[in-house]
Amino acid sequence: MFTSVRKMIALGAGLAAVVGVLSAATASGAADHGNSRTKPTVVLVHGAFADSSSWNGVVTRLRRDGYPVVAAANPLRGLASDAAYVDATLRTITGPVVLVGHSYGGTVITNAARGNAGVKALVYVAGFAPDNGETPNQIQTRFPGSTLGETLEPIPLGNGAVDLRVRQDSFPQQFAADAPLQDAQLAAVAQRPINAAAFDEPSGAPAWQSIRSYFLIPTGDKSITPAAHQFMAARAKGVTVTVAGASHAVLLSRPDITARLIERAAQETS
Repeated sequence: MFTSVRKMIALGAGLAAVVGVLSAATASGAADHGNSRTKPTVVLVHGAFADSSSWNGVVTRLRRDGYPVVAAANPLRGLASDAAYVDATLRTITGPVVLVGHSYGGTVITNAARGNAGVKALVYVAGFAPDNGETPNQIQTRFPGSTLGETLEPIPLGNGAVDLRVRQDSFPQQFAADAPLQDAQLAAVAQRPINAAAFDEPSGAPAWQSIRSYFLIPTGDKSITPAAHQFMAARAKGVTVTVAGASHAVLLSRPDITARLIERAAQETS
């Protein structure tokens, strides 16, 4: 009889311990969830000749630090439709947003954030930040030196429409010279072409006029010249971080620096 009682007491103590562990885990999970809710959601918009996987290193760091993250699949069909898609994505998110664009994705966020009170900061990662009526090609012409055009090959779509992609053999040096070669080669294979007409589509009124902006400028960028980056950042009165020697794909080669600037934008605008 005493043996049975002792067994029952031991079983009860064991169950109590399990319940205690589960309760602590639940409380911890709730606390973690609460902490993540206090942070803005980071929405990442890739540019031309890329896809959302180019953000993987950045996403890993942001999530580790408790930030909710959404990587929007930029359609790359035209500025108006691409911005409308990102705008629709933003409207599914509750709470403040830090909106980040790389390369052509900068043009998209400049338009997608317009009139959206939930967007608290814009982060341009080697990104275009056009003014009203301005196009990416106009910026490239104003600040010559880009060698991107020499690496592009057309994909005729019919009816005069053309997509563009970077030749795979040229991609590592043109786009991601400071990234590990294997990563650059994988990015070359995974790249998504862009409709050529998107580069000549005028921007609308820029969101950076009313939303605080941050610019990550790689000095080794061969696709958008550093002079162009500096001009756009100064015009937008943006916070500027320069990365010496970094390539156009700075998000791929320097995800730690990229994530730090995004987190700085989140902290300073929260």
